[in-house]
Amino acid sequence: MNDIAIRVENLSKRYRIGVERHDTLRDALSSFLPRIPRLHPQDKEIREIRDHSWQKESEFWALRDVSFEIKRGEVVGVIGRNGAGKSTLLKILSRITEPTTGLAEIHGRVGSLLEVGTGFHPELTGRENIYLNGAILGMKRTEIDRKFDEIVAFSEIEKFLDTPVKRYSSGMYVRLAFAVAAHLEPEILLVDEVLAVGDAAFQKKCVGKMGDVAREGRTVLFVSHNLGIIVDLCTRAILLSGGRISRDSLPADIVAGYIAHDSMHHGYRDLRFWNEERSGTGDLRVTYVCTTDVGGKLKSKYSYGEPICIHVGTEGKSGTECVVGISIRNSSGQLVLHYSNLDDRAEVFLTGEKSEIVLVIPSNPLNDGEYSLTVWLGDAFNLLRDRVGNCLSFRVNSEALGRVVSLASVRMSGNWSVKNASGFEH
Repeated sequence: MNDIAIRVENLSKRYRIGVERHDTLRDALSSFLPRIPRLHPQDKEIREIRDHSWQKESEFWALRDVSFEIKRGEVVGVIGRNGAGKSTLLKILSRITEPTTGLAEIHGRVGSLLEVGTGFHPELTGRENIYLNGAILGMKRTEIDRKFDEIVAFSEIEKFLDTPVKRYSSGMYVRLAFAVAAHLEPEILLVDEVLAVGDAAFQKKCVGKMGDVAREGRTVLFVSHNLGIIVDLCTRAILLSGGRISRDSLPADIVAGYIAHDSMHHGYRDLRFWNEERSGTGDLRVTYVCTTDVGGKLKSKYSYGEPICIHVGTEGKSGTECVVGISIRNSSGQLVLHYSNLDDRAEVFLTGEKSEIVLVIPSNPLNDGEYSLTVWLGDAFNLLRDRVGNCLSFRVNSEALGRVVSLASVRMSGNWSVKNASGFEH
């Protein structure tokens, strides 16, 4: 047991849907009186059916019978669709909420970085919140003093250190919150997908810091939709589905199965109400993504060398000049190709409120495997308007084209020749 940092047994969490909070006695009585059964014997069976249906429809199990153990020094990633129970799990482990049933044991000092706003007092300054968080972790003031300059340097918000955090932007808030959580030497670090708020450079720095924490022998439990980070950073991954553990294995295996099962939609996906892995201002949005052949027919399986057409539907203000990026990742979550109209010096000007942007890859350079698409819309000033990650997948299957299967994701043709070696003059 001494090497166990986190132990979870049959953990379940139930929420009541549609049950309103009542701040006054009048509100409570108004809600309660309609549920008092009428005193007619012939209505008994109807009442029982009605009450059973009401109870059944108002319950939602965010987690159901979840059990696992994490050893000290393990770096474990948790993935799954929105609503799978990832954030609920971390909130229970952080003691923010109590489980309905089951047991969650934590052996060690915990530092957690969950949703923006958790753990900081809005009226206090950044400086005061650093000391407050350290005190909550049980650290002495001298210990916090020793780490203070390192925290401030990492967060890069020294100019605003004596400003109340309620005036911080979400990016500034996350910068300071992560710096505090990672540098105050918790034995166990719990991190939710708040890093998506920060810019790309800061996200990269955070991932590097979590790697440093892991190499120091501390335990990290990391929830993320960034599958590449899960593969690169973690030694183990847990896939949650519908509040239950679907798989618990090596990160590469979990990610490959997740992409193959969750992203394939026969070459088309409606993204109008899609909120998973989504960020940006929202004034211009991706409404759908599909893959086709050159004739416009939906297609989700390609051969090496075959043209791939990627269609991106958009909705927003007409007369807009747009920067478009399309990334292609392999089944391990690694970026293998990236296309941008800026790189190709192609102007994308949206003439209507609803438009379709088409990228044609003339010759597919990808080897056999499963690939997922990430699409983003922005402008020339690096303002991100909409980004939708891992929103659609396609497969490349070229078994008949070669006897040797390449280990690389990308295959490029070259010109080969043989001649007598004459050497080179130096």
